[in-house]
Amino acid sequence: MDRIKLKISKKDWLYIVFIGTSFGFLISWFFYFLNEEFKNIYTVLFSSLTAFCISLFSFVFITISNDFILPKLKEKFWYLISFIFSFLSGFLGFSFSFYFGSFFKIEIVEFISAYWFFISIIIGFLTFLIGLILHQFVSMKHRYENINSQVLETKIKALENELNPHFLFNALNSISELIYVDKKDAERATLELSRFLRNAITKESLIPIKTEIEMVKTYLNIENIRFENNIELNVELNEDDENILVPKFSIQLLVENAIKHGYNRNRLKIDILVSSKEIIIINNGKLSQRIKYGTGLNNLDKRLDLLNVGRLSHQVDGSNMKFIISLKD
Repeated sequence: MDRIKLKISKKDWLYIVFIGTSFGFLISWFFYFLNEEFKNIYTVLFSSLTAFCISLFSFVFITISNDFILPKLKEKFWYLISFIFSFLSGFLGFSFSFYFGSFFKIEIVEFISAYWFFISIIIGFLTFLIGLILHQFVSMKHRYENINSQVLETKIKALENELNPHFLFNALNSISELIYVDKKDAERATLELSRFLRNAITKESLIPIKTEIEMVKTYLNIENIRFENNIELNVELNEDDENILVPKFSIQLLVENAIKHGYNRNRLKIDILVSSKEIIIINNGKLSQRIKYGTGLNNLDKRLDLLNVGRLSHQVDGSNMKFIISLKD
């Protein structure tokens, strides 16, 4: 159905109505100078009103066609319905303007009153031709947007795929070690890994932060088996902020980074502070004055930018290391 369906946004419709009315306004000056009797403001208003009404009827018919008629018909009837509705938009738009002008006895309306019906038919066919041009324009516009969207999605998925194997290899190595040390812990780690992967395989690139935090907790349950529960996680998340959308694996990556670079065989404390403006991940591990953005941090920074979510920054605050995701409004 996409080949015939006009996916016109509200913004597109504003442009169409504005351009149509402006076109009618310009055409009115042809009649304005054609005859001394037409040199009045009503000639301009009639032509502008005609163009506006045609645009308005087009909006109504296209909406009805897209939402209620085309989905229920076989494809071979789509062009016929589109032709009929395009024709009716022009025919009814002009007819409505004509009767409106007749009521106020506008000179140009009285001049064309003898053959207004034939003019309505001609304008109906012209509207159909303009509709064909509009269909091609809107189709090209949406094809271009779809291509851009697919390219963007491909880039994001490629970045996400960089992250998955890294954690999976670490988790499997930890489980393989536990099998010989503690079979119950190995079993628990396997179940936690299964739970993590179940949440991770969602196709969505942006997920609610509540879901991301749950994935972080599952991830830490696995890691704490290896680190003998020396990693403590504290989360401050208000109920109002639970549906903030963040890139999948974003918080998990920063927590993983804190463990990788901050763990010093002492108890590592990680705090996650969430507000509507920023997400802060703090750890009290080893401090690094010069942070190098490797694969993981560069990956997250790119995804935040591509998904138009925010930007990543970091700072040393006393004895704590902070990573901050500043969210866009």
